[in-house]
Amino acid sequence: MTTPISRRSLLGLAGATAGAALLGACGDDKGTDSGGNATIEWWHISNTDPMLGIWQQAANDFMAKNPGVTIKITPLANEAFKSKLTTVTQSGNAPSLFSSWGGGVLAQQVDAGLLKDISADISSWVGNLAPVSLKYYQVDGKYYGLPFDSGMVGFWYNKDLFAKANITNPPATWTEFLDAVRNLKAAGVTPIALGGKDKWPTHFYWSYLALRIGGAESLEAAMRDKNFETPDLLTATQKLKELFDLQPFQKGFLAATYDKPDGQAALVGNGKAAMELMGQFAPSNQAAFSQSKSGLGDKLGFFPFPSVEGGKGKVSDIFGGGNGFAVGKDAPPKTVEFLKYLLDVEVQRKGAASGAILPVTKGAEDAIKDPNQQVVAKTVNESTAFQLYLDQAWEPKVGQQVNDSVTELLAGKATPDRVLKSINNAAKR
Repeated sequence: MTTPISRRSLLGLAGATAGAALLGACGDDKGTDSGGNATIEWWHISNTDPMLGIWQQAANDFMAKNPGVTIKITPLANEAFKSKLTTVTQSGNAPSLFSSWGGGVLAQQVDAGLLKDISADISSWVGNLAPVSLKYYQVDGKYYGLPFDSGMVGFWYNKDLFAKANITNPPATWTEFLDAVRNLKAAGVTPIALGGKDKWPTHFYWSYLALRIGGAESLEAAMRDKNFETPDLLTATQKLKELFDLQPFQKGFLAATYDKPDGQAALVGNGKAAMELMGQFAPSNQAAFSQSKSGLGDKLGFFPFPSVEGGKGKVSDIFGGGNGFAVGKDAPPKTVEFLKYLLDVEVQRKGAASGAILPVTKGAEDAIKDPNQQVVAKTVNESTAFQLYLDQAWEPKVGQQVNDSVTELLAGKATPDRVLKSINNAAKR
């Protein structure tokens, strides 16, 4: 089984030294031959419909309008993409165009000389894009890629299972959330699905609690000062253990992945768990991995991560990110033209109408049909602070440690104090 657009850490993909054999024709003589014919190597992780077909049609249309251009598409599942890109980047090369979430990983790829500065090429039209995610594709004010999707992490829940547990309204506070978990367990319902083996889904909980308790500045200050052993972050970690002590996740969650037939998305899509904390792409993944291939339909609801009593953060402070593409250093010039075409309002409208993405091109938002996605889009647009996934926003050694340490906490192998000390040590290395 494969997965449509989902968010997966690209930690370690900025491999800096040459030596490994190059896969395929990535970066071969800038992809353009003596006759002016160009080959664009495009790797993406949208390897099931609807976006698989939408991307293929976009490539076909672009090639029809640009004789001499060949777009070689490599759709990959997340882990296969991560592995293959690591091998290629270790040789000092990169595909012409490939999936990226920006942030600290993008910065390391820039430092390794893997990416192309496209700032001048996009200057005349980048203003057509919503600004929320743009900054994460910049390094020192220069663009090396662009988002095509922007959204946030929140709780996706099964309305019928909430009703079975006599939960009439989605929880608005942390206390109400813990009560909802207890009520679901009492009703014989698994409260939360979690792909603990993948680790990145676990860090969503810690990140949001840190955001709610300390405010947006607390995470920025911790990384800037390389000091994670603060009272607010300790409280956030203790709150997460408070949730874990209720045993809210499915049996075997530490061995479960996000995107498998028995994984996190499938459990919610098949009605086997009441909710998951996931990004805007959750409904399409739930459908793709459900037995019916349609997911929960109108039984699915959405609510933001609850407020925490006494916390400094606001419910309108959001955590998440979008999907985008980075441009390889040797990409032929036509690559940026193709990227522009992928961000054309009509292509973006097709993606939005499919329910798989929340578009970034202004004027495409009216194509969002799903009421839940409309709520997500509205929340993103009205947000008071936006925090990118920590394992993308921060340098990989710190982002990976967050994932590892939070998962160890949920496995009962680390205390809240130990979690913060481990992250602190990684930041100072």
